[in-house]
Amino acid sequence: MMRFSNSFLDEIRDRVPISSVIGRRVTWDRKKTNVARGDYWACCPFHGEKSPSFHCEDRKGRYHCFGCGVSGDHFRYLTDLEGLKFPEAVQQIADMAGIALPQPDPQAERREKERTTLLDVMELATQFFQDQLQSAAGARARAYLRDRGVTGRTVETFRLGYAPESRNALKEFLAGKGVPKEQVEACGLVVHGEGIAVSYDRFRDRIMFPILSSREKVIAFGGRAMSPDAPAKYLNSNETELFHKGQVLYNFARARRAAQGSAGSRDGGTVIAVEGYMDVIALHQAGVENAVAPLGTALTENQLDLLWKMSSEPVLCFDGDGAGTRAANRAADLALPFLKPGRSVRFALLPEGKDPDDLVRQDGRGPFDKVMAEARPLAEMMWMRETSGGSFDTPEKRAELEARLKQIVSVIADENVRRYYQQEMRERLNVFFRGDRNSDKRGGFQARGPRAGNASGQGRGQERGVVVSDRLARSGLVRGHRDLPALRESVLALTVVNHPQLLLDDYDEIAGVDFESRDLQRFWSCLLTVAAKLGARLDREHLREQLEENGFEALLATMNQQVRNARLWTATPEADLQDVVQAYRQAYALHSRNKELRWQKIELEREIAETAADEEERATALMLALSEVQLEIGRLENQEAIIDGFGVMSGRVKGAAVGHG
Repeated sequence: MMRFSNSFLDEIRDRVPISSVIGRRVTWDRKKTNVARGDYWACCPFHGEKSPSFHCEDRKGRYHCFGCGVSGDHFRYLTDLEGLKFPEAVQQIADMAGIALPQPDPQAERREKERTTLLDVMELATQFFQDQLQSAAGARARAYLRDRGVTGRTVETFRLGYAPESRNALKEFLAGKGVPKEQVEACGLVVHGEGIAVSYDRFRDRIMFPILSSREKVIAFGGRAMSPDAPAKYLNSNETELFHKGQVLYNFARARRAAQGSAGSRDGGTVIAVEGYMDVIALHQAGVENAVAPLGTALTENQLDLLWKMSSEPVLCFDGDGAGTRAANRAADLALPFLKPGRSVRFALLPEGKDPDDLVRQDGRGPFDKVMAEARPLAEMMWMRETSGGSFDTPEKRAELEARLKQIVSVIADENVRRYYQQEMRERLNVFFRGDRNSDKRGGFQARGPRAGNASGQGRGQERGVVVSDRLARSGLVRGHRDLPALRESVLALTVVNHPQLLLDDYDEIAGVDFESRDLQRFWSCLLTVAAKLGARLDREHLREQLEENGFEALLATMNQQVRNARLWTATPEADLQDVVQAYRQAYALHSRNKELRWQKIELEREIAETAADEEERATALMLALSEVQLEIGRLENQEAIIDGFGVMSGRVKGAAVGHG
């Protein structure tokens, strides 16, 4: 029978949602199933029942029936329920994943056998270290663990041990068990190589922390020096066939089980990444079993991916000192490019000078739970880093902050998440700078809120001398006629045509504008292509000429008429660039917010339609949320929103007044 590597099986499992496998034989229960979260319920296919107690979750790739107790993964389901042999089940999942089965590879099979043998050696070493901890030689190590509050039960659970102060104690023990020196060396248990006449034990006079694989086999060790004079306080195994430090998390398997079993508990099914072995162990003793730790280095991409396999929003917990803050900032930068819907991180910052071990050892898990409850989202962490302690009392400094935030956000690969981060940063900047100006003691400009105005409800448009009638607000010009692009979208597109400098200054954001009008989608694609080809020759005349040659002359004329009829002067060629930039940002923010609200409205309407008749409380809450979204949409489309947002009839015009032709 062909043997499949664990990495191949993991790959095809990861590529095929388990609900896709099981859904071919069961009907999901509409009331309990949450498709968006990949959480499915059905009547169990393994035993007869009338109410759904069979549960599967895509993120975990597992199923479990709370009625009959069956559980397993993709392959177990096919072998148990459909009677397939294991290779047949693998073939079926591989076909669904679009991956060919690996060809028989004698060398790979030999390496797999060697790995198994090396795992046996690591198990022998673990037992040796455990025995040494309980011997007379381990007395100081036992005393140290007692002083740190580590109980005997915890020592057993984590299989803690002690490496004696000897250059060859482990080597001789393994030799006595018949282990060849090549295998001892391959496990990284001894220091050997060029310039070393006789190999010697890598770990000496250290408390030993076995590091387990996802399948709970010992693949490496971490050793904590007992001597204060040791060159390295903590020492890990070197890289071996079994162990690649950046791809492993300490306590991964145990934390994954805890996270899977605590979705409804106060831990919320998440996972917590802390900085060290002892933090994980102390938290475990305090009842927080879903904690992991990187192995003495900064978090890596592979480790972050492991966290996301356990939880859609892991919490990264850092010590409350300068080093902890720097580590948090590095982790934020690491996570940003990989964010996507259902994949983010939060940050928990401990009190100054405390680590998790200190916190729970003194006062139990209560203070730690409080820190977790106050964990900050990534966007807030990033904002704090860039603004904390800074001075932004000049336009130049504010512009620098804005540019820095824009650059940071630009690395997010997912377009939708990047757009929402851009919006979040703009909103924070607006509030932040408005607060700065309001607190200015020198009599400078006092910023007003978005609806600042007189008692009769007239807003900024009226302050500028513009009176917007209800008739105009309700007209197709403002609301967008069904046969034309919406006015808001025409303004965004035409502003760039008439002021292509915007593209040069802020290409990424502007290129990412998402139009609803199909005509404008085609137009925008052509515009970006033309702009790229023109390069340094990009200006209004060349751009319009190329767009007209590509068949968009009529659309340009239509948009121009829309804009001039509505007297939205900032979209015209005559407007001053400084006013254009400001108006375009306002228009873009309004456009983005409008799309976000409409998406929320559709989602809420869908949830209401799917809500069962007996879920009256949930239906009421959803209806209330929908009402609030509709009100905000109404406010955006109100007579002030579009006109005021685009800056109609205000600012400077180059040369002459705007015409209507």
